[in-house]
Amino acid sequence: MMQFPQLFHKILGVAFFLLPLCAQAYIPVADDEMGDINRQLEHRVSRLEGVLRLEKTITESGGKIFATNGKKADFNTTLQKCKEAGGSIAAPRNPGENDAIQYFVKTFNTYAYLGVKESLIPGKFQFLDGTELSYTNWHSNEPSGKGEEGCVEMYTDGTWNDKRCNQNRLIVCQF
Repeated sequence: MMQFPQLFHKILGVAFFLLPLCAQAYIPVADDEMGDINRQLEHRVSRLEGVLRLEKTITESGGKIFATNGKKADFNTTLQKCKEAGGSIAAPRNPGENDAIQYFVKTFNTYAYLGVKESLIPGKFQFLDGTELSYTNWHSNEPSGKGEEGCVEMYTDGTWNDKRCNQNRLIVCQF
């Protein structure tokens, strides 16, 4: 189970991505009141997380929360939307995270971009921050673009394919 502050931060990011947020003014409170406020916030976050799971808009793996708004966009727009929400494009670093992203791909029956791009060396891929891929799940005979397909999409079976970046794919972000 994730610690409450980490969970709260991640759920807040997801909520910003999926639902409009309302800000309230800060009001100083006593320590015993702070405990009550924390319990209330924990309860509200738990309810919000339940609603989002029911709506099939969030899933969790490896301490990360993955979310979708069910919309499609090209790679650059997906990058922008995830960044605006305080996250990044979903980038699986192990089989569990791959399965979490695949949940959306199967649920919405459409492919999704991953936070993986071709490096300056054709046919060699890396995470968006430039780090090497420590985990891959390429479809057989992939990657095959040889410099022509710089983005990576996930198929409904969870395997990966290199693809041009201008196609519309499901937006899946990680927080």
